[in-house]
Amino acid sequence: MRTLISTAFISLDGVVEAPGGEPGYRNSGWTFKHTEFLPEAFDIKAREQQEATAMLMGRNSYQAFSPVWPDMEDFADYKVMPKYVVSTTLGEEDLVSNWGETTILRSLDEVAALKRTEGGPIIVHGSASLNQALADADLIDRYHLLVFPLLLGAGKRLFSTTDKDTQKLKLVEHEVYANGLQKNVFDVVR
Repeated sequence: MRTLISTAFISLDGVVEAPGGEPGYRNSGWTFKHTEFLPEAFDIKAREQQEATAMLMGRNSYQAFSPVWPDMEDFADYKVMPKYVVSTTLGEEDLVSNWGETTILRSLDEVAALKRTEGGPIIVHGSASLNQALADADLIDRYHLLVFPLLLGAGKRLFSTTDKDTQKLKLVEHEVYANGLQKNVFDVVR
């Protein structure tokens, strides 16, 4: 079974919305506005591109990333890997032509089927609502979190508020950086 990895820039109070400057959010671009940039804190991002064999995202994240990421050298490895978009509304005509193979999945059952295929890790970028649904369906295997020393108050959160049993996580990698960022890698314990 393939490993499904959720990766996120996250504030200390759990907000993941608009870290890179997406419009329409009061704290848009919070990752670089308030925290000194230290390249070593972002090494995990390069590692994710090298280790992942596919990318999964929701419709909103696809529509935000697809006009920009295909031409960014920082995301060159993602251009050539297969991408999967979970959406009930996106059509084939909505897919960009310059970002490699992209498949639309219509349900979490199709995500579960994808996990059962041969291949390496699948990385989930952005996609707050999708992450919550994946976690509620027990489909996430690992979290890569870069925790920023900020309290943003409002915004989309990574973790679901569904009333469910405790989900245990095992910390498998961590590091704290001089700018206050924390890298936390957790495996989901089943």
